[in-house]
Amino acid sequence: MALIDDYWSDDPIPRGTCVVIGGRGFVGRWLVFRLLKLRRWVVRVADSSQSLQLDPSSPLDSALSQALSSGRASYHSVDVRHRPQIVGSIEGSSVVFYLDVEAAHDQDFYTCYMNIVQGAKNVIDACRECKVKRLIYYSSADVVFDGSCDIYSATESIPYPSKYNDMWSELKAQAEALVLFANDIDGLLTCALRPSNVFGPGETQFMPFLIKQAKSGWTKFIVGTGENMSDFTYVENVAHAHVCAEEALDARSVSVAGKAFFVTNSEPMKFWKFVSLILEGLGYQRPFIKLPVMMVHYILLFGEWLHKELGVTKHNHMRSSHYVVSSASRTRTFDSSAAREQIGYTPAVTLEEGISRTVESFSHLARDPSYMDYTNLSEQSKADKLLGSGKVADILLWRDEKTTFTCFLTLVLLFYWFFLSGRTFISSTALLLLTMTIVSLGYGYLPSNILVRSIHDLSTRPTTLKMNHQLCALIRCGFSVPVASPSCFEIEENLVRESIRSIVYVWNRGIRVSRLLARGEDWNIFLKAAAYLCFLKFVIARHLTTVLGAALVFSFTSFFVYEQYEAELDAIVKVVLNRTRRLKGQVLRYFPIYVGSLLL
Repeated sequence: MALIDDYWSDDPIPRGTCVVIGGRGFVGRWLVFRLLKLRRWVVRVADSSQSLQLDPSSPLDSALSQALSSGRASYHSVDVRHRPQIVGSIEGSSVVFYLDVEAAHDQDFYTCYMNIVQGAKNVIDACRECKVKRLIYYSSADVVFDGSCDIYSATESIPYPSKYNDMWSELKAQAEALVLFANDIDGLLTCALRPSNVFGPGETQFMPFLIKQAKSGWTKFIVGTGENMSDFTYVENVAHAHVCAEEALDARSVSVAGKAFFVTNSEPMKFWKFVSLILEGLGYQRPFIKLPVMMVHYILLFGEWLHKELGVTKHNHMRSSHYVVSSASRTRTFDSSAAREQIGYTPAVTLEEGISRTVESFSHLARDPSYMDYTNLSEQSKADKLLGSGKVADILLWRDEKTTFTCFLTLVLLFYWFFLSGRTFISSTALLLLTMTIVSLGYGYLPSNILVRSIHDLSTRPTTLKMNHQLCALIRCGFSVPVASPSCFEIEENLVRESIRSIVYVWNRGIRVSRLLARGEDWNIFLKAAAYLCFLKFVIARHLTTVLGAALVFSFTSFFVYEQYEAELDAIVKVVLNRTRRLKGQVLRYFPIYVGSLLL
């Protein structure tokens, strides 16, 4: 970010006074800086803080400090929930830029409603009372998104959703509607701006959250396919759009007053590519593991249920976890051509340059280069080696979500068929073979091409316009039945040999163990064999179904989790083993030497 010059030497006479409510927030700081740089206004900065705290190292605060000392700016402490305070700060001004107070995500509904909706009502009433001419509201593109479906190049004609999944978007939509409805009442002209995914230096929510997750290792995951597109807006462009909107309202443009405008960088990008560019720029690993959206939602539902069952109190979040997941996995692009044509807005900073500046501004939170990356994708993971680095490894490590989910669903159905259906194992096997035989027989009788036969039936009849449409539909939607070759039912000779070798190895090993037990010389093997047989008898007799079900779930989750956290889990296992050895050594001190030798 370039340093500022002294903009206030030989300044022209300002044309009036403007007020930036929420001027110490993320976007508010940049808007104040933009207004001061233009040298057209005396700027009143209004915010909820009781006193103004300036950072000398920040170029934005440095510019404000110079303006305060020269009389081109002033600061007012304002609580938007109290109308008299607003009146005192905007009296005598001609323009008000209203940016909501940036509230914490764990605030309750009442506090959020008072800050956003009631705050908008109070600002509107104060503007009408003080004869303010123009009011520009900082809204959000989220007011038209409910998380249920994708949005492609939406224009301002898109309606508000009938139901919202998060409290913040609903309250912002109510506040925006109030501002637009107040247009041209008592001489007040209003409009609203809807930026999408605002980012940039000084951002206080998304970037710190992303870096925190990156440090804890959670940014390895992609929610969904990773192909969803999103629009982003660099913060300087948002400030520029506010200035453009004020100038358009000053010209009393009928096409601007009482309207809302989408404001973006007009460069849609894959959401997860944007995240990857930010993370890689700061030295963190980019996301690479794709998680199905429904699986993430079910995990969140399970977490909510668990909190409820355990009686753990949770704060009311402005934005629910489900909404965040939907935002990260849905396509959300917006057409900002109306802002370009009606208010004269064009992005001043490109998306590439904005990302570069943002990464540079957060360089103090970059990853320590001395910290070794334990997750090197070029190296084979321990979990992959343990599973043989073949098809089994690809399935259990979720390399292909569709294949893994299909295998898991198939095994669940087989588990239900053999263990939970209430039939005996022999009956279930016989019924399964019978079903497979009937299905195979029916498959053999299917025609090789269902489409051709259906078209032939239609073509032999007198054609009409309606039937021709049906014929075209069949041509588009028809399908052919692939013929199963005999090789599909054959087993490779190498596979049979490997299987027989494995069986022989297990058999021979069992024979060797049996010989050692028969000699009665190795008590260690005897104790292990006895414990193993007792455990096997207990499992088979009482809890075989439970153990198999747990093993099924464990196999599809444990290896996947272990691959993501190898270093952490290995460190935990190492600590546990060391503690166990120490404890074992302390216990053996109290036993005779010959007993200790048997236990060792």
